[in-house]
Amino acid sequence: MSAVNRAAVEAVLRQYTDPYLNQDPVSAGCVRAIDIQGDRVTVRLELGYAAGLFKSGWAQMLQMAVEGLDGVAAAKVEIDCVIAAHKAQAQIPGLANVKNVVAVASGKGGVGKSTTAANLALALAREGARVGILDADIYGPSQGIMFGVAEGTRPKIKEQKWFVPIESHGVEVMSMAFLTDDNTPMVWRGPMVSGALLQLVTQTDWGNLDYLVIDMPPGTGDIQLTLAQKVPVAGAVIVTTPQDLALLDARKGVEMFRKVNIPVLGVVENMAVHICSNCGHAEHLFGEGGGEKLASQYGVELLASLPLSMLIREQADGGKPTVIAEPDSQIAMVYQELARHVGARIVLQEALSQAMPNITISDD
Repeated sequence: MSAVNRAAVEAVLRQYTDPYLNQDPVSAGCVRAIDIQGDRVTVRLELGYAAGLFKSGWAQMLQMAVEGLDGVAAAKVEIDCVIAAHKAQAQIPGLANVKNVVAVASGKGGVGKSTTAANLALALAREGARVGILDADIYGPSQGIMFGVAEGTRPKIKEQKWFVPIESHGVEVMSMAFLTDDNTPMVWRGPMVSGALLQLVTQTDWGNLDYLVIDMPPGTGDIQLTLAQKVPVAGAVIVTTPQDLALLDARKGVEMFRKVNIPVLGVVENMAVHICSNCGHAEHLFGEGGGEKLASQYGVELLASLPLSMLIREQADGGKPTVIAEPDSQIAMVYQELARHVGARIVLQEALSQAMPNITISDD
C-alpha cells in the first residue's frame, strides 16, 4: 500500500464539481485543510454560501472519493458554511450587522415576485443562514400576510429611534404594513416613498444577518433608484413569467440594475407550466422558455423555473409559504436550489470584483 500525499487528495477533489459554484472545491478555494495521518485523511472545506441541506451529501460524496485513493483506509470530510460580508455594508447605519443585501425585483406586477422573495428568505433560513426580509413595496406591502403576522401588529421601538423587526418562521420581517392600517392606501409622491424606504432600511434594528432579502415594488422608478444609490446591494434577482409582455419589462429591470452597477444574480421564471390537477396534462399558459431566453440574452443564470400552482398561492395567502408549509415537496426543493444558487452567485460576484484590477491615472 503506497503512502498518500496532499497532491493525490487534491487531484481526487478536482474531479468533482460544486453544482452551485460550478468549480471543483480546490479551484473554488474551498479547501481549508488536508490532514494526513498515516492511512487516515481529514479534509476541511469552507463554503461561502448557505448550504445546510446540501453539505452533508456533498461531504459524503467527497469522502467516498478520497477513501477510494490507494493508501487511504478511512477519510473524513468536514464542511462549514461561512458567509462573508459585502464590503460596503458597514457604511450604512442600520446595516452594519447585515452581511449581504439581495433585491428581488420585477419589471411588472403580478409575476409572483413577493411570493418568490418570501420563499427565498425562508429557504435561506432552512439552509442555516440568519435572514431578514424587508417589504419595500410601499404601495402594496404583502410580506406581513405571507409570514402570518396578525393584522394590527406593530414593531417595538428601541431607544426612540429603531424599529425592532417582527420575527416569523425564523426570519426577521419589516414592512410598511406594520406601520399603517391595512385599509389605508399610501397616497404618496415619489420623494415621500423614497424617504419611507430609507427609514425602513436604516432605522430597523436588524440582527446579525447573513442575508437581508428586499422585496422590491414592480417597475424601475424612484424606489429602485433610491435603493441602488443609497444601499450597497450585493445582487438582484429578477422575477418574470414566460409571457412576452412580462419579459419585455423584465429586460428593463435587468438593464436598470446594470446601469447602477448592481450585479444581476439571475432570473426566476414563475408560472412556467400548468399541470392539470385532474388529468395531469401539462400546458404552457404564458408561453415557453421565456426565462431561459432572457437569462441567455444577458449572460446570467436561470436560477429557477416554477409551475403555475394553486398550492403556492394558497400557502402564501395563508401565512405559511411553500418552504414552510410543505418543506419536503418538489416545489420547496426548487426554492432550496434557488437559495443555494443565489448565495453562490454572490460569492462568485465578490470574487470577480476582487479580481478586477485597480486603474490609476498619473500625469507621467
